[in-house]
Amino acid sequence: MQKEINILIVDDDAVFCQLLIDIFSENNCKLVNVGSIALAKNELSKKFYNIILLDLKLPDGSGLDLIKYIKKINEDIAIIVFTGFASLETSISAMNEGAFSYMKKPVNIDELKVIISKALKMQELSYKNKELLIRLKELSLKDSLTGLYNYGYMTERLSSELKRARRYALPFSIIMMDLDYFKSVNDTYGHEFGDLVLRELAHFLKKSARSNDVVVRYGGEEFVVLMPDTDKEGAIKFGRQLLSSIRELNFKDKDKNIKIKLSMGIISFPDDGVEEDSDFLSLVDRVVRYIKETGGDRLCTFEMIDTKDLKSIGEENVPVDINKLKQKLSRMEDRVSHALLELLYGFARKAESNDSYSNDHIEKMVLIVTKIGKEMALSAREMETLKYAAMFHDLGKIAVPNKILQKGGKLTVSEYNKAKKHPEIGADIIKGAIFLKDIVPIIYHHHKRFDDTKISKRDIHKEIPLGAKIVGIADVYLALISDRPYRKAHSKDEALKIIKENSGKLFDPKIVKIFLKILESI
Repeated sequence: MQKEINILIVDDDAVFCQLLIDIFSENNCKLVNVGSIALAKNELSKKFYNIILLDLKLPDGSGLDLIKYIKKINEDIAIIVFTGFASLETSISAMNEGAFSYMKKPVNIDELKVIISKALKMQELSYKNKELLIRLKELSLKDSLTGLYNYGYMTERLSSELKRARRYALPFSIIMMDLDYFKSVNDTYGHEFGDLVLRELAHFLKKSARSNDVVVRYGGEEFVVLMPDTDKEGAIKFGRQLLSSIRELNFKDKDKNIKIKLSMGIISFPDDGVEEDSDFLSLVDRVVRYIKETGGDRLCTFEMIDTKDLKSIGEENVPVDINKLKQKLSRMEDRVSHALLELLYGFARKAESNDSYSNDHIEKMVLIVTKIGKEMALSAREMETLKYAAMFHDLGKIAVPNKILQKGGKLTVSEYNKAKKHPEIGADIIKGAIFLKDIVPIIYHHHKRFDDTKISKRDIHKEIPLGAKIVGIADVYLALISDRPYRKAHSKDEALKIIKENSGKLFDPKIVKIFLKILESI
């Protein structure tokens, strides 16, 4: 028998009870004897007993009544009944009330041992089945990948929370979020890494949520936070903090390291006048879809969106409005462009990691070139072109073998020739994206220098675009202050000295002057 088996003997035959105690105490059982129903109830209120050995005839009543009582407080207790008078009727009554087995007195001890052993095995099986049912129920309510509650649970909880909010005039809000262009993560890094991102984001959402919030994986890369007792203002405040924090997260695995963006929609009761569960979900879903169609990476509430635009999302068989159609096509083009940008950004990140740069190299490039661009009063379009050029300037390194990029010594002529082709490769990749055509010459020329002997002084300003000169100086500076496989990083002062010494040689003097000025604020 297993350890710590508690047996309660309810019988007023003291000699018989002492015999049982002497026999079964040797089998890791703890036995207690009481002689009445009242004392049995008192004992059962103190502790749990695995087995109850019950005489049906007691001084203060019938054992059948005690069986009913026991089964009400704990149906897992195994009851074995004894009686001095053999009766088929009493046997059936005891079993019907929930007794496990029935024995006549005088009791055969060996037979009792067998019955107790069977009762304990049945009890153990019952416990395991209950644990399994609890686990199965939990699994049916949880998402297997993230461990968050799933859609099925959310619909039930949403319904109950809305009923509660209506009944007691309480606020209730829901936040829905959808990762922007998540397909590009799966396409670039594989579904295994995509699953890791979803799991880590789910963990972050659960950690960020308040104790009474319910975090749900709505489906795919969509998540929902149910926020009981929260008005619209509170939901917006929480949502903005969450969105800001998520933008700063790095999702890492070995050589992979990315940031994500998402679209976040908010609907609140009673502010938005939505009563039905299905309308609540439908409306917040449309808000999120609108955000995604108009660029993504932001938070919107129902009231922030033109209701006409919102109504048109997802509707079919509506009259064709030419202007609306043009707007929709423009939004679709934007979505395609953003998807391509995300894909290229993923490859640019991979190229960055291949070249042993820190994981914020691209962000630093963008910061420096945009500061130079602002100082030079470039137009908004020129600034956008400059930003994308900085993001994708080293994209071509994706085709350069790692053994060359990470070599600890001087490159051979063959290795150098392969490495120096990366601007040409990058430009060739980018030229397939029509909306990025302006950055192609910048990427192609960003390694060409101001005093290049192959370019005449008269044509140098024509041949090397301004953007290439700006990207070039930022690229060299960040390379100088970074650890490379073949040398340690220069100090900032050493790097600036090298830049100054090469003004008019490698770099355009005008840009050097601006670069030195803006570097003070970085």
